[in-house]
Amino acid sequence: MDKRNIVFIGRSLDGYIADKKGGLDWLQATPNPDQIDMGYKKFMSQVDAIVMGRITFETVCNFDCDWPYTIPVFVISNTIESIPDDYKEKAALVKGSLSEVLKTIHQKGYNQLYIDGGKTIQEFLKEDLIDELIITTIPILLGGGSPLFSELPKELKFEHVASNVFLNEVVQNHYSRKR
Repeated sequence: MDKRNIVFIGRSLDGYIADKKGGLDWLQATPNPDQIDMGYKKFMSQVDAIVMGRITFETVCNFDCDWPYTIPVFVISNTIESIPDDYKEKAALVKGSLSEVLKTIHQKGYNQLYIDGGKTIQEFLKEDLIDELIITTIPILLGGGSPLFSELPKELKFEHVASNVFLNEVVQNHYSRKR
């Protein structure tokens, strides 16, 4: 089976994935009375594990809801020693270089990976390890916060796969890495 590393993320018009305080409330800025999932369930049915950084993991742990994932979650961190007891059945800690982390995850049989978290996505991009980008743009300018992209050692070319518009104003673009 092909190995794929896929990003599925929301961002502001000015390119931020969290506001200046690390908040995500702005993702709900567009009224969505019918709770349209904007392709999330379909996307999740195509991946078999999630790889996220510590900050994203801690953010999810602080959501005011039950654990939102039904597939394995791997947390990349060089700063925490273990997953908190309440989440040991829900997530596994992985350490090392990205190639070592991916090797470990692939050896466990997971090949279609959802890459989540700003710094994690940036590190995967720096090593040219992202195969697809699905970016949902919320029509709001945050004026600062956590950027989706950072400086790269080389140019990476992607080709447009599809675009969708939800709620008449939220635009989702899907890109595939040109290799």
